[in-house]
Amino acid sequence: MTSLAQQVFRRKPVGQMEDETGADTGKSELARTIGLAQLSMFGIGATIGTGIFFILSQAVPVAGPSVIISFVIAGVVAGLTAICYAEMAGAVPVSGSSYSYAYATMGEVVAVGVGACLLLEYGVSAAAVSVGWSQYLNQLLNNIFGFQIPEALSQAPEQGGVINLPAVVLVCLCGFLLIRGASESAKTNAVMVMIKLGILGMFVVIGITGWNSDHFSNFAPAGLTGITSAAGIIFFSYIGLDAVSTAGEEVKDPHKNMPRAILIALVAVTTIYIAVVAVALGAQSTDKFEGQEAGLSAILEDIVGSTWPGTVLAAGAVISIFSVTLVVIYGQTRILFAMSRDGIIPAVFHKVNPRTLTPVPNTIIVCIVISVLAGFVPINFLAEMTSIGTLVAFLVVSIGVIILRRTAPNLPRSFKVPGYPITPILAIAGCIWIIQDLRIVTIWVFIIWVSVAMLWYFAYGMKHSHLGRGEKAGLIAKEQS
Repeated sequence: MTSLAQQVFRRKPVGQMEDETGADTGKSELARTIGLAQLSMFGIGATIGTGIFFILSQAVPVAGPSVIISFVIAGVVAGLTAICYAEMAGAVPVSGSSYSYAYATMGEVVAVGVGACLLLEYGVSAAAVSVGWSQYLNQLLNNIFGFQIPEALSQAPEQGGVINLPAVVLVCLCGFLLIRGASESAKTNAVMVMIKLGILGMFVVIGITGWNSDHFSNFAPAGLTGITSAAGIIFFSYIGLDAVSTAGEEVKDPHKNMPRAILIALVAVTTIYIAVVAVALGAQSTDKFEGQEAGLSAILEDIVGSTWPGTVLAAGAVISIFSVTLVVIYGQTRILFAMSRDGIIPAVFHKVNPRTLTPVPNTIIVCIVISVLAGFVPINFLAEMTSIGTLVAFLVVSIGVIILRRTAPNLPRSFKVPGYPITPILAIAGCIWIIQDLRIVTIWVFIIWVSVAMLWYFAYGMKHSHLGRGEKAGLIAKEQS
């Protein structure tokens, strides 16, 4: 008789995952339409949001000009994790991101816990960033037309409004694109990413004309403590690189293209961030950053003596948020798709429209829930819960690399983590270092949230698990029926 421990820690073989999703045969329940370029744009689009437009006002006062080093440290920690994701994505090229990786390496109950983390990382963060969209949309409308959406229709009730309508509209627009098809969504995202990269490129080109080396004279006023503290603040600007790993079943040649796309996104994002930060520090003295709103806009306005940069960068922020929201909602639907296929959550999340080859009911449900959160819940609460979910998911993937190397040493890997096992160990240490700096209330709310997920698992998921029943899910099961 199977013990409870054997049931909850049962692992899903990687070979079975690949059979069910058609990773090797090219057959899939979802349409494989996304190429390397579009997939790379997924990672870049999910990562470069509004953070780089506004993070300097928080980080520069802490570290001074040495904030450049803080960006490098944060990039290294995120990069170590991204490299671990690249190995796992190449070895287990399926939808579900770290949920699927945990299922293959640590067992079903751990995978459910990670799934709960991903609900925070993707679902809650989609609501958080869409809430911010109304602020920048109002700024853009005011700069161009002298008109703003009334506060009653652009703020949550707790902030004096009735509903954040622009946030709801944004989520609905993203849902419409995702229902039409993954290819259309990927193309739209690629266009938006190119626009916001162009705007950041414009900042670098114009900003460097105001360069003053004296701004770097007192390089590290708070020493190593300031550098590491700022790195913790900055780290969250790198969240999103893992979005590539949610698209495993809609990617052409996933074994090769998924790790490549993660690495391309990592290099592109890190390069852009450091270029923007270096130019910003060269163009403006550090004492002006604290409390500065729309900092990049203010820097360019001082250099050119005009207000037009504010309008351009507001447009960049609007496009950035649209792009981020689109990708994270996409990621959320694919994670739920994978969990539903395994029987962990109801089958409605696994239903695919035969014409568009997209999980339409899943997308509609996700967008309704996110719309409610975005329309009625303040942004601060939403943002706090995103961070810890992401870090725990990162932590699990780094541990998963070590476990899979031991349990399946001969598994084909299109990319291997360099410097193994030091690299995943450093990634684990980096995630723990940042988690321990989070507020205690955030950690407690997270523990309660995961506990609720565990209750769901023991009440529903364990009984309905296809692996527990000895069933094959997905495409192969349909072909055999």
